[in-house]
Amino acid sequence: MHEKLIRSAFATLLTVGIATATSVANAAETEKCAGVIKAGKNDCGTSHSSCHGSIMVDNDKEAWIEVPKGTCERIAGAYITTSPYAKPGGKTTN
Repeated sequence: MHEKLIRSAFATLLTVGIATATSVANAAETEKCAGVIKAGKNDCGTSHSSCHGSIMVDNDKEAWIEVPKGTCERIAGAYITTSPYAKPGGKTTN
């Protein structure tokens, strides 16, 4: 009985470890998708805004959201942004 409990605990720890590693790997596989974002739904800064939800018009050419890698290219009118301002603080961050 004691050995079965230890094996069960070990299997649980192994499962949790694999799930956590998969989660972290998947989180890293994203891209910044711009040009098709609704007003107030952007993820972060641009050259003319500094924070989440600050864009006032739909489809601002710089407004972006983080999406799973490969998603942006499938959205009509969207593009992957590489702007240095596509980050927290936008242009105001040094």
